[in-house]
Amino acid sequence: MNSRLTRRQLFSGAGVALGAAAAGPASANTATGSDRPACHRFRYALNTGTIRGQKLGIAEEIEVAAKAGYDGIEPWTGDIAKFAESGGSLKDLRKRCQDLGLKVVDAIGFAQWIVDDDAQRAKGVEQFKRDMELVAQLGGTRIAAPPAGANRGAKIDLDRVAERYRAVLELGRKTGVVPQLEVWGSSANLSHAAEAAYVVAKTSHPDACALLDAFHMYKGGVAPAAMKLFGRQAIHCFHMNDYLADPPRETIKDSNRIWPGDGIAPLKGILANLIGNHCDVMLSLELFNPDYWKLPALDTAKTGLAKMKAVVKAAEAL
Repeated sequence: MNSRLTRRQLFSGAGVALGAAAAGPASANTATGSDRPACHRFRYALNTGTIRGQKLGIAEEIEVAAKAGYDGIEPWTGDIAKFAESGGSLKDLRKRCQDLGLKVVDAIGFAQWIVDDDAQRAKGVEQFKRDMELVAQLGGTRIAAPPAGANRGAKIDLDRVAERYRAVLELGRKTGVVPQLEVWGSSANLSHAAEAAYVVAKTSHPDACALLDAFHMYKGGVAPAAMKLFGRQAIHCFHMNDYLADPPRETIKDSNRIWPGDGIAPLKGILANLIGNHCDVMLSLELFNPDYWKLPALDTAKTGLAKMKAVVKAAEAL
């Protein structure tokens, strides 16, 4: 199959399969801006990239997330490995998270599981397995699966991407950690939510799911309505951030990400579609703004949480 999606292919595959997930049973009701009960649930996580510039180390980042009032944390696999290699106990760190009531909702890694080169891909899958094992030791159950290594160069046929994604999903079944197919807006591959929807549906795997990001949706030209393709079983985490109109889409960088609600991102529309699909989603604050890295880490974490909650409140009132 050609990687370009036709209308018929998308709606006969991804649209139906993922939309059907939204019809599943609802979770416990949570309060909204009206008196009507809600069938969705949003919780909040701190992606440690947001306070990466403060150079705290994963143990202290966990403490910051808990003190700021987050429900979860989204660490980077390199930081988990560094902690373990320096003699730290992941078992003890896992217990600390549990004691603080903090869930390890996902982990960010860059294993090259998707690439065409067989030898390179084999190494990437082995790296993915090691990363999954580290995440499992920390008590996490999900890990990002971005198009690392294939973000430049030739387009890869989406059917092949689906085969390779299914392979790491099966690996996840052995380790207890589910890979979430991550979209990178500026990537040559998996730059659009429609591509992710097709791949998730094409795998025919019960664990297949997508990891989307407001900034990457902007870079990839993805409208909020695309979120209607992702039902309750197809999306578990969403990266929250915002951006200004300047720099423009073509030149904006990760470092230009700003607090949710302070820019032009259609966050209320994105969240409204997740609400409409009755999703149970962990909203994870992912920023790489050097100005925020100059602040005390706890101040950065608290500000980000307050900003996310304000955007959610506005979306729930629509």
